[in-house]
Amino acid sequence: MQAQVSPQAWQFCWALLSPDKVPEIQYFGASALHTKISRYWGDIPAEQYDSLKTQLFSQIACFASGSRMVLTRLCVALASLALNMMPEAWPGAVAEMVRAFQEEGNVADGRARCLALLELLTVLPEEFQTSRLPQYRKGQVRGALGAEWASVWPLLRQLLRQPDSPGPVKARVLRCLSSWVLLDVPLSESEALVQDSFSALADPELFDTAVEAVVNAISQPDSQRYVNTLLKLVPQVLQLQDQLREAVQSGDMETSHGICRIAVALGENHSRTLLEQVEHWQSFLALVNMIMFCTGIPGHYPVNETTSSLTLTFWYTLQDDIMSFEADKQAVYLQVYRPVYFQLVDVLLHKAQFPSDEEYATWSSDEKEQFRIYRVDISDTLMYVYEMLGAELLSNLYDKLGRLLTSDQPTSWQHTEALLYGFQSIAETIDVNYSDVIPGLIGLIPRININNVQLADTVMFTIGALAEWLADHPVMLSSVLPLVLQALGNPDLSVSSVSTLKKICRECKYDLPPYANNIVAVSQEVLIKQIHKTSQCMWLMQALGFLLSALPVEDILRNLHSLITPYIQQLEKLAAETPNPSNKLAIIHILGLLSNLFTTLDISKQEDELGEGVPLVKKALPQSGPNPVVVVLQQVFALIQTVLSKWLNDSQVVEAVCAIFEKSVKTLLQDFAPMVSQLSEMLGQMYSTIPQASALDLTRQMVHIFASETDYFPPIKALFELVTSVTLSIFQQGPRDHPDIVDSFMQLQAQALKRKPDLFMSENLDVKAVFHCGVLSLKFPEAPTVKSTCLFFTELLPHCADVPSVGQVVQEEGKLLLQAILEAIGGQSSRSLMDQFSEILFSMNKHCFALLTVWLKEVLQRPNFPSSRLTAEQKDTFSQQILRERVNKRRVKEIVKEFTLLCRGLHGTEYAADY
Repeated sequence: MQAQVSPQAWQFCWALLSPDKVPEIQYFGASALHTKISRYWGDIPAEQYDSLKTQLFSQIACFASGSRMVLTRLCVALASLALNMMPEAWPGAVAEMVRAFQEEGNVADGRARCLALLELLTVLPEEFQTSRLPQYRKGQVRGALGAEWASVWPLLRQLLRQPDSPGPVKARVLRCLSSWVLLDVPLSESEALVQDSFSALADPELFDTAVEAVVNAISQPDSQRYVNTLLKLVPQVLQLQDQLREAVQSGDMETSHGICRIAVALGENHSRTLLEQVEHWQSFLALVNMIMFCTGIPGHYPVNETTSSLTLTFWYTLQDDIMSFEADKQAVYLQVYRPVYFQLVDVLLHKAQFPSDEEYATWSSDEKEQFRIYRVDISDTLMYVYEMLGAELLSNLYDKLGRLLTSDQPTSWQHTEALLYGFQSIAETIDVNYSDVIPGLIGLIPRININNVQLADTVMFTIGALAEWLADHPVMLSSVLPLVLQALGNPDLSVSSVSTLKKICRECKYDLPPYANNIVAVSQEVLIKQIHKTSQCMWLMQALGFLLSALPVEDILRNLHSLITPYIQQLEKLAAETPNPSNKLAIIHILGLLSNLFTTLDISKQEDELGEGVPLVKKALPQSGPNPVVVVLQQVFALIQTVLSKWLNDSQVVEAVCAIFEKSVKTLLQDFAPMVSQLSEMLGQMYSTIPQASALDLTRQMVHIFASETDYFPPIKALFELVTSVTLSIFQQGPRDHPDIVDSFMQLQAQALKRKPDLFMSENLDVKAVFHCGVLSLKFPEAPTVKSTCLFFTELLPHCADVPSVGQVVQEEGKLLLQAILEAIGGQSSRSLMDQFSEILFSMNKHCFALLTVWLKEVLQRPNFPSSRLTAEQKDTFSQQILRERVNKRRVKEIVKEFTLLCRGLHGTEYAADY
């Protein structure tokens, strides 16, 4: 890389291209040449343009019969040269290329020369697409290339139509057409070539390249202006139907895929335009039906076919276009297209059906996963189609399911499953509360003969999708809850049964007290038998948290006692053992169960949710007693301390302990108050012994909620001062090995400044040391740590006036901060962080303007700072621009971006264009 960008590359690249070198070396020479032309165009004196062009032409002529990879690189280099010179320095560049390669007397034979020219013409638009020309140049060059199309298409047409043109030449012509149409050349001008490409589809050798050319031409955004051309293309596409059917019958997946791509490209990109041509409605409807054939192509995706998935977005587009017409016009279209969409639903549900059990057993795990994703795409499509078909769609599905389940004929489980899947797809995201078929559906569910895991899964997910409906119709709970509880005992239905129970417990908790004992008993049993994997156990605990939230406090405590006691006993046993990897996993599992239970066990919402007018059996929270979660936490607190004392070295166990309290604090908020002082003390001891980031994150949470409460300020203040002084000593020993601690520490300091700046007024807090740690942290290579540190400074600077210690440290040490920011902008930090550094500069300008004026002058006077690439004038401009902007933060970000590019020597290069 360094060699390619060095000044010497101009000499060695030609030497490496000499005929006696092997192709790999010649390739490196050509590649170096392209790098110099594309990235360092400014280095080339204008008087050398012509000789460079001549050399490149002669090299391409030499390599026309040589190595293909070297030829392509040389073509790309010449293309880059042309783009940089067009239009002023090299007018008519493309016409000159065509002439140069058609002249007789060149060394290479005619066919090789023809292929070399086609390669050059193909890479030219490709190089334009990836080139990083400045925006104004892009427009100019695009215009110049568009004008040059007139020199290209007659040549392509001639080569495509010549009877004696060899296959490779025709294939290259089609590739060249593909490349040029991406420049938005007018469809009317490429129409004849697109027609020829349709003819090429009959040739198996040219089929793939012809498909690309047609699809690219049709898909250009600009092509919708050429309505007449599009109308001529519809019959061309319809003529491919015989070829499509033959391909499907003979199992030729490539051909059916290619033809489907063409039909979908025309339909998807131009449905609005073609719908508006009312006099041609029948031919467009025929195209729609052709796409429907592709959607319902025989065979199972992805094993027997891969085509149907291409068509799904077309149905969205067509529906959007129909629904966007004004009402009277829309009504006319709906008359034609509603039946089409009902047919589509049947086709999609047929495609969503599982294969026979024997066939499914032969699929690989990758095929099964692709099929699962495909069914999700079908589900999304059905949900979208519902917007057009409405309640009639649900009735339609319900009637089919009813007929299926009550018929005497033997039915396949696959058919039942697909219809239920259709229901689930719609009920999952659309409010079906008004639908009159849901009670009937819930009545049908128990009639289903569930003899298969996939069917059972779909039954579960369908019940889960109806959880909100069940909350409004609680009388129906008794008919579905037994099914869910029964499924909980089956490890194969783990995900579906647990997630469904969780949804029901979340949505229907106020109607579940009569079933609570049963739900808790079944859940306890499956947890003890260890039927579910870890993540499902966690969900189950969340479900129980929702369930218990709606019970009277003493019932909550009774259930918690029976639910948690076995785990507490297990934890006591584990805490007594010598630490080893297997008991570590068991400890983390139990702590995880507790934190998930406390995430959702929230009794404060009872009164809000029941609202007025609903007689409360019991006031949700008697003022006298503490919150049930706090009662449990206080009971297990000593045990948790014992676990910690043995596992303090292990960040995962410490994290799991902190998670219990963090989840509880987030859920309980003020109700967590009784635990504040003992938790603060424990956190302080933990962090003093072995500092871990998770302890700082929990401290931040406590500061957020309790620092403003007078009663709890003393323990929070003591904890904050303790963890700050411990972290400062880490900084003295060398913080580089602990970027996570530094990150969390900076977030904690920022939170303290935001919630309770008084914490910075304490004489026990060394504000100056914290400030210095911040300056050090700005230089860390880890982006998240630097972002948190920038946040700390943007919270700190506004307190210059109201917190004396902050004002003093900024006055004395602020210049160091400015220096660190400028070093980062000068190239020490990633360019992706420049916005964060801009925020600090903006804040300095706003809150300590007079000081910043002096500091900027002093710091920027240093030679070669912050970069040796800057002139004194550029530094001066930057300084003035920054000091001028005290209101417009966005403008400061732009100034910093511009300045960092200058510092890095990237201003005006291809890299800058991406920034």
